[in-house]
Amino acid sequence: MKSQQKCIVIFALVCCFAVLVALIFSAVDIWGEDEDGITEENCSKNCRAVLVENIPEDISFLDNSTAHVPLSVGLSNLLDRAIRVVEIVSPLWLLNSSDYESSFHPAARQGRALLSRLQGLKAKRIQLKIASEATDSAELNTLAKHKAEVHYVNTTALTKGHLLSSFWVVDKTHFYIGSASMDWRSLATRKELGVLVYNCSCLALDLHRVFSLYCGLQNKDFIPSFWSKRLFALFNRDAPLEFTLNSTKAQAYISTSPDVFIPKDRSNDLEAISRVIQEARHFIYVSIIDYLPLVSRNAHRYWSRIDGLIREALILRKVRVRLLISCWEKTEPLTFNFLWSLRSLCMEQANCSLEVKFFNPRVQRGGSLQGINHNKFMVTDQAIYLGNLDWMGNEFTFNAGAGLVISQPEGIEERNSTVVEQLRAAFERDWFSRYTSSLHANKIPVCNKHQMSSLVSVKSSHIDNGPVPIRTGQRDNGPAPLRNSCKDDGQTAHKTRHSDDRLSKISRQKTTNGLVPIIDSHQERGRVKMSHLDSSQAQIKENYRDNPMEAPSQSAESSGSREISIGYL
Repeated sequence: MKSQQKCIVIFALVCCFAVLVALIFSAVDIWGEDEDGITEENCSKNCRAVLVENIPEDISFLDNSTAHVPLSVGLSNLLDRAIRVVEIVSPLWLLNSSDYESSFHPAARQGRALLSRLQGLKAKRIQLKIASEATDSAELNTLAKHKAEVHYVNTTALTKGHLLSSFWVVDKTHFYIGSASMDWRSLATRKELGVLVYNCSCLALDLHRVFSLYCGLQNKDFIPSFWSKRLFALFNRDAPLEFTLNSTKAQAYISTSPDVFIPKDRSNDLEAISRVIQEARHFIYVSIIDYLPLVSRNAHRYWSRIDGLIREALILRKVRVRLLISCWEKTEPLTFNFLWSLRSLCMEQANCSLEVKFFNPRVQRGGSLQGINHNKFMVTDQAIYLGNLDWMGNEFTFNAGAGLVISQPEGIEERNSTVVEQLRAAFERDWFSRYTSSLHANKIPVCNKHQMSSLVSVKSSHIDNGPVPIRTGQRDNGPAPLRNSCKDDGQTAHKTRHSDDRLSKISRQKTTNGLVPIIDSHQERGRVKMSHLDSSQAQIKENYRDNPMEAPSQSAESSGSREISIGYL
């Protein structure tokens, strides 16, 4: 009888152990995929890198300016090299443009050509694997019918954000990472930049592990407590890959966001950006869509991580900082307050240099904006950081992105051969081009296209090789822009009553040298009613006599999620 009871107890313990193991494995079932025998010890460390760009047809630089491989050509070259498998992560899948869109933009056909090439991988016995959250994409449905392996990640359920990573991995040997997504506009109407890295299985294998992590999250509404060793990072900011890039010694590693998606040894994007900024000695050049050091959910909260690092670089180390920010329809008015605040640091400081410019889009048929500068990179005298996220608190807190850091030492003989120097040249080409305008004290650049329909009717003779003047309109639920110094002299109401008259005059004035007109004060952009300075309480009501705005939809939390939700530009 006792032996029978012992057997029952042992059996019960074995069952409990089996259930425990099953529960553990259910939380750690993201194992990663076969790595084709490539290890950290035998991977290739003699690599070649090429910058790739998409420059829209209506944007032209000087003949002797920096030029790189067209993005469409670079991606096709990756497909030419594929032998076994192509892995792609993209926030958008919209390669098929309509016939109407193609008639306006001949380059839109490049999206269809790329989609056709991806469909043709099956005939070459090359496996196509995709990770995305775009469950409603016709392109992904088509590729799935052509035997593509599509993994859908519900990032919103996992992080309350979006999957904004954008990269390719080919045969765990070559890879692409950059700002472009699988959208025909990334190959036609938007200004994009990325890097192709060839014969570099060390870094490609590490990026493949990021891809495997995304694939393992398919159909999950929770984040595992543990990660498999096959997802651990091979390199990070404290132990980067030591390798040869374009015949020059270099260091590199892959970073990701957000923190909940980071397994052991992986540096997050903020750590990567922090290290690059802290190691800069002479200059920091940044090209991004949006700059907003706030985390916004139910209320705005100051997010100091990057903003504080820039201030330290300016004041403590006297590093020259240039910020090139896109001027587009979703530019947040509070952006200007933070930029003015940064500039004010250098007003009484010797050897302190902070410059801000806005890259202005071009106006096309129908009043749409094209040529948005979609770049997301930073270059210093020591290194580059090339990622998928804008410098906004929500991006790094909620959204999934991936970045690449490459460091190359100063003092080498052929600086033009380094990726650092090439990216610096690309930044300076954009910075000094006729498509940028400088930030002026208490003057808000015009970045919104809500008034485009009325302004496009302005006679083309009023424009001297520049964009049609456009102006910013705030959303009803958005914060009001604050000026550094405001005087209540009793004339505000008088100015507001005549705002429409001033705006009509602005719309008629000529633009020269490719610069966008600037409105002198925010009162002239709409009637502002503020209960106090808390931006979450600010309300803006714009009263346009001739062209009232439609009620805006709720904006998404990041530039990437805005793109997903509204398919901008």
